[in-house]
Amino acid sequence: MVFFDFLPIFWTRAAPWLLQPKQHIVKILICIVLTMVSITTSFGQDAMLCTGHHWTEDEANLMMKKFASEWNDLASWEERANTIKKGIVEGMQLDKMPEIQEDLNVIIRNKQVMDGYSVENIAIESFPGFYVTGNLYRPMEERDKYAAVLSPHGHLKDKRFTHYVQLRSAVLAKMGAIVFAYDMVGYGESTQVNHKMPIALLLQTWNSMRVLDYLLSRPDVDPERVGITGASGGGTQTFMLTAIDDRIKVAAPVVQVSAHFFGGCVCESGMPVHKSNAHQTNNVEIAALSAPRPLLLVSNGDDWTRNTPRIEYPYVQKVYALYDAEHKVENVHLPLERHDYGYSKRAAAYNFFGHHLGLKDPPFNDSGYQEDFVKILPAGELKVFDKNNPRPDNLLQGDGAVMQYLGIN
Repeated sequence: MVFFDFLPIFWTRAAPWLLQPKQHIVKILICIVLTMVSITTSFGQDAMLCTGHHWTEDEANLMMKKFASEWNDLASWEERANTIKKGIVEGMQLDKMPEIQEDLNVIIRNKQVMDGYSVENIAIESFPGFYVTGNLYRPMEERDKYAAVLSPHGHLKDKRFTHYVQLRSAVLAKMGAIVFAYDMVGYGESTQVNHKMPIALLLQTWNSMRVLDYLLSRPDVDPERVGITGASGGGTQTFMLTAIDDRIKVAAPVVQVSAHFFGGCVCESGMPVHKSNAHQTNNVEIAALSAPRPLLLVSNGDDWTRNTPRIEYPYVQKVYALYDAEHKVENVHLPLERHDYGYSKRAAAYNFFGHHLGLKDPPFNDSGYQEDFVKILPAGELKVFDKNNPRPDNLLQGDGAVMQYLGIN
């Protein structure tokens, strides 16, 4: 921002005084100072944001080499890792969230029994007056303990209800995992706030933590077998939660881990989690914070993950090597495919979670994994709330109401 960018704002504030000849010049000087302070503060915050294609591919390649030069053993990496984690927590103001309430006020409705799994509509109270909405897919096979998988999604209206979210959730459930597929804020039934609100990244991360709290509160969930997977914006939610919460044991962010792309939405890069006065990082290093827990990077040839086999994956491998855990990180690269969580990407996830979460194999034949046993349900049958099942009375409604309750600007 150059000096001339300040002039329209300055004129708006100063003009009324300038038109009054007896006003003291001191007031005008005060106006200038206040204007500069206000703009500088705002500009300073914006300067810490790394959004969208923040670097070119060439710049990102060089930055990855710079990052690699800043650690050379496990101790120096973990020092850097702690700095990155601190940057995430402070950057998204996670430390300002209210104390966690033990009672999640769980609402479960409309259980439907399918071929080897069931589907229920579920809502949990993330914090007083704010609800996470989703679907719970459960195995029909009786066991004392099940694995669990969190299933966030990316940017598309009503995406929780799409066939591909239902497919991966149902297949993983039939394999033996309790799966919680939940809405992005501002999407599906999560309409208490707009998706583009300033603290969307904070709310989504907090919601994921609360979904994890719920799953781990269930006596039938094995806390040592908990995974998370999502694509695109759901991939961001996957590696963000895994980076800061060791309760996630296995992670598969799909088509999102990139050295040069930081996420194109406010829910991914609208808060200063990648940069502060003390550090600079990117999503590759945030994904690497998963080490030494099993991590699957799924990439393709048509988006910002096209360089993963050459740039992102080798860096993450070096981190895993520090823990002697090279065998726990994988990259499935599909150069002829595009930005989605399509069949081949889901099949890779089934293999990965099956191995690391101890799940049984889904139906399989010469054509590959079979998903045709899954019944795709219409959106109306997957919704928690409707005219016969209204939302709770304590609902916080609107961006302002939520931010005011949290005391976060």
